[in-house]
Amino acid sequence: MTWTLFWKICSFALYFANIILVIYVVWRLVMKKSDPMKTLTWILVLILLPYIGLILYLLIGQNYRKDAIFKNKRIVDVEVRKKLALDQLHHYKELDNLPIPVSPYKKLIRQNLLGNYSILTVIDKIDFYFSGKEALDAMIADMESAEQHIHLQSFIFMDDNIGTRIRDLLIKKASEGVEVRVIYDSVGSIKTKRRFFNEMRQAGIEVLEFSPVRIFRPTYKINYRNHRKILVIDGRVGYIGGINIADRYYDGGVYEEWRDTQIRVEGEAVFPMQSSFLLDRYFTINRHLTRRRKYYSDIDIENLYRHKAESGIYSQFLTSGPDSDWSSIKECYFSMITGASRRICITTPYFTPSESLMNAIRTASLGGVEVNLMMPSRSDSVLIHYCSMSYIKELLRAGVNVYLFKNGFLHSKSISVDGEICMVGSANMDNRSMLYDFEVMSVIYSPQCANIIEEQFGEDISRCEKLSLQKWKNRGYKEKIYEGLARLVSPML
Repeated sequence: MTWTLFWKICSFALYFANIILVIYVVWRLVMKKSDPMKTLTWILVLILLPYIGLILYLLIGQNYRKDAIFKNKRIVDVEVRKKLALDQLHHYKELDNLPIPVSPYKKLIRQNLLGNYSILTVIDKIDFYFSGKEALDAMIADMESAEQHIHLQSFIFMDDNIGTRIRDLLIKKASEGVEVRVIYDSVGSIKTKRRFFNEMRQAGIEVLEFSPVRIFRPTYKINYRNHRKILVIDGRVGYIGGINIADRYYDGGVYEEWRDTQIRVEGEAVFPMQSSFLLDRYFTINRHLTRRRKYYSDIDIENLYRHKAESGIYSQFLTSGPDSDWSSIKECYFSMITGASRRICITTPYFTPSESLMNAIRTASLGGVEVNLMMPSRSDSVLIHYCSMSYIKELLRAGVNVYLFKNGFLHSKSISVDGEICMVGSANMDNRSMLYDFEVMSVIYSPQCANIIEEQFGEDISRCEKLSLQKWKNRGYKEKIYEGLARLVSPML
């Protein structure tokens, strides 16, 4: 047998195997009866990109193993959170006896309690930060004052100036006897040298890599990333929002400025943040901490749900991820949008919404609600930029006010409804955040906080371009082609 004949046989066998596998995968996609747009997108990718499409699907397209991957995590999470949530539901007599400030939101609170086991907590003090520099400076100041422990979780932890500054501070605090724990995402921090984290480990800091990914060891877990950003100090102060540990979040990097949203809270609302961190730690290392009670400061866990205050700031801390039974953050977005009666203000860096969220936004606007959406004029991803832009015409036709932030990069993830309630955290309004990534958001039932979000939105408008339908129709033909092509893969983003 000649080499030419041998290679022809091998090529035919490979081609035939690809066809059989593609047919099998298409059959599985159809039988799963999932999102039709997502199914059609994957079928197109498999047909138009022979071999490559199959590899992409095996790496990031399949979800059938996530139940096995996250089975233990789901069990532990539910056991920890379910009892408190059901106790709170019982205490408020199926929510017929809620404190006055939150009584109008019975349906949303119940949805978050039963769908996400997110207990209602009181925030004693809250601060908002709308730039990366302000937020990181405040976080550093609180870490410097830590006396017992520092728990830091970040999707990105770079070994640049701000990353080195924080690393050195953590090493210093560890040398003073403060317990320091860090969780970073393997993909988000892939550019960071391993030596950087090893120096922290050598100083006695517990540094954990969430769901490790190696170049020469492909894994089906690569598609499920931990996008959460949490900082807890001594169990009394907590931060969540969009801020990662990298220079561009501090000084804007190549952008004129970095516009983000981060909150700092004190009080019992820190409890679910701490709980989320410790549960992610358990999943990563498969070992509980001893004497976990000490990590909750002076919070009265046994009576956490017994609120009697007729004033104050109430919140629910939502977590979502591939281990969740429900897409709780997406469902909360949906309920907040459809429940609006006057005004909605949304900021997101990436806008590739599910069909249900897109319909909710359009319906709210057509029904007379003032809907305002703000996103960056240019993204840090060309593909996502054109994909986000592909939705604008539909929004403008429905009467949505669309603003493109031009003075820097808008990385804020927030929504405010009717000047009464708001939500802030790490989740973008895209399919990745809603389906594949581990995310956190805080729903805040407070006109004061909602107005802070809306006032900042109003200030940001002065740095935006407001789009009009006629102007959008007249944009270049090349942009329209790019947007159309990008839209085809939106269910994968």
